[in-house]
Amino acid sequence: MALTLPPLPYSEDALAPHMSAETLSFHHGKHHKKYVETANQLIAGTEFEKLPVEEIIRRSSGKIFNNVAQAWNHDFFWKCLTPQSRPAGDALGKALEKGFGSVDEFKSTFTKTAVDTFGSGWAWLVRDKDGSLKVVSTSNADTPVRSGQTPLLTCDVWEHAYYIDYRNERPKFLQNFWQIVNWEFVAQNLDAR
Repeated sequence: MALTLPPLPYSEDALAPHMSAETLSFHHGKHHKKYVETANQLIAGTEFEKLPVEEIIRRSSGKIFNNVAQAWNHDFFWKCLTPQSRPAGDALGKALEKGFGSVDEFKSTFTKTAVDTFGSGWAWLVRDKDGSLKVVSTSNADTPVRSGQTPLLTCDVWEHAYYIDYRNERPKFLQNFWQIVNWEFVAQNLDAR
């Protein structure tokens, strides 16, 4: 199955001032696009060519895994953002309270995990195999899909995600991340799986 570069679910300037049009142009239009193009070149004519993306992530390694996983991670990340962020709904709020004590405690845990991720990677809110909610960090292209956890929310903490807007200030990027979280998408992920 060929990967595609889906259009952003909002205009490139829609997330400003928290994420600039320039960042989205480079991040989506160059980085994400390159992962998709490279993944398609690598899987062409292989056993992975006709598999669903999540199955390729589970079965592959090396360059194929890195590019397919990064394409999937980025597609998921764009859906986690919105220019019209609203507070978490009741069901999601209760789930976060149960898992972390409060929505604010969840945000604090997630922010610390994202800021403390060494080098390049991702912070995730996931539902674990036992149904509990956890915050995890993955390095480079790794993704909870590979370990059987269900992703609910992610934040890209590779420098290309924030350097144009925040330079080396990852904590400031995370502070502003909460202004553009698509809680409706997170709730849909919680309900759907």
